[in-house]
Amino acid sequence: MPSASNKKPVAVSATGHILPQQMFTTLRACLKNPIPECGRPRPQHCSTSNRVLFLLRLLHFHVAAPGDGRTPSESNSTPKQVFKQALKAVLLGLSLAIVSENCPAADWPMYRGAPDLTGVAEGSLPEKPALLWSFKTQAPIKSSAAIVGNRVFIGSNDRHLYALDFRTGKQLWAFTNSDAIESSPLVLGGIVFVGANDANLYALDASNGKQLWKFETGDKILGAPNWFISSLAPSDGERAGVRAGVRGTSITNILIGSYDFKLYCLDAATGRSNWMYETGNYINGSPAVGDGVATFGGCDGVLYSVTLTNGSLAFSNEIGAPIAASVALAGGRAHFGHYENKFLCVDLKAGSNAWTFSDRQFPYFSSPAVTKDRVLFGGRDKKLHCVNRADGKPIWSFATRGKVDSSPVVCGDKVVFGSDDGRLYLVSLADGKELWSYEIGQAIESSPAVADSKIVIGCDDGTVYCFGMKGN
Repeated sequence: MPSASNKKPVAVSATGHILPQQMFTTLRACLKNPIPECGRPRPQHCSTSNRVLFLLRLLHFHVAAPGDGRTPSESNSTPKQVFKQALKAVLLGLSLAIVSENCPAADWPMYRGAPDLTGVAEGSLPEKPALLWSFKTQAPIKSSAAIVGNRVFIGSNDRHLYALDFRTGKQLWAFTNSDAIESSPLVLGGIVFVGANDANLYALDASNGKQLWKFETGDKILGAPNWFISSLAPSDGERAGVRAGVRGTSITNILIGSYDFKLYCLDAATGRSNWMYETGNYINGSPAVGDGVATFGGCDGVLYSVTLTNGSLAFSNEIGAPIAASVALAGGRAHFGHYENKFLCVDLKAGSNAWTFSDRQFPYFSSPAVTKDRVLFGGRDKKLHCVNRADGKPIWSFATRGKVDSSPVVCGDKVVFGSDDGRLYLVSLADGKELWSYEIGQAIESSPAVADSKIVIGCDDGTVYCFGMKGN
């Protein structure tokens, strides 16, 4: 007779079947429901209460009809034994549900948080964040962090991409290339994608930093990568090594702009180029993805939208001034500032400007955060501006002591951003009043990453800082 330590757990179905070992493992994994590597928020139906209800129904249905539907080989278990096994499954599920509920509500897997680049985080931030940890690199940090799976990924001008423990700030690994990494990483499917000043886009194993592939462009990459999923047609499937004739095969694509004037679309798995679109000057920002297009500004003063399927031009608008910041997409409109002192909202469907904001004669380098009714962006006039999303009329502005190239993030009823005056600020979304600030002492050009009620940001002093509630 096998010892207790060798017994395999048994799970039960809603019809009374005793489920095999692999089904128990699957059930356990589903109940635990770890946060997907894509960093999307946990679905509402996966809340602890709903998982508990599911488990109780599972137990109820099995006890109501013990033994019904069991195969002959499984019929040696008595009803009492089966009940005990089912109860064990329920208790395991409850414990895993509680553990899962204590995991971060959402990750921050990329620059601005999501492919539309709207800069809005899940959850809330404490009223008075405390410094939880810091990590020192050897050069200024322009890169903004990605946070996935309790790891922080961030580049530094010391030629490294670092992976840090989100809880402690301790280094887990570092990847070295030949030049500065100002680009902000994208973490997707266990892979870190990041550009570098050496003109390469790198794909790294998120677990250990091992290089999987690299793609060389013609000049440096300062903007962050973005991504989308596409379906292969049969002819595409043949070229990709997929069985011909099978429609709906999905591939993940990576978008990256370069100072060689080009936007590239690459296969995430291999780094193979799918298409390329050439503009008239540098591409400094990250392309925003939404409604079947990638939308971005160029230093040639043009706003572009190209189709995701083949990279053909869907829309362009001659702005007349270099667009260095990334565009935020919301409601079919592109929101962005440019170097000739204006912030614009362009209706991509109508092909015209919806509104224009202009305050003083200072350019806008900061990328905007867009909520349901507001647009927030920093300016080189040393202010954070908040305007009405519908018409661009000012709601409030907050003055700092330095230019604001750092891009704001909205989390709940608060806005967090950095300034060249060396401070990290937390202000009220409602009226722009200062709630908290932390003086670091050197310029903050990096943008905040927000996850699990914590803020991670880099600074020109070469340090990564993490703020949150003590004991969180």
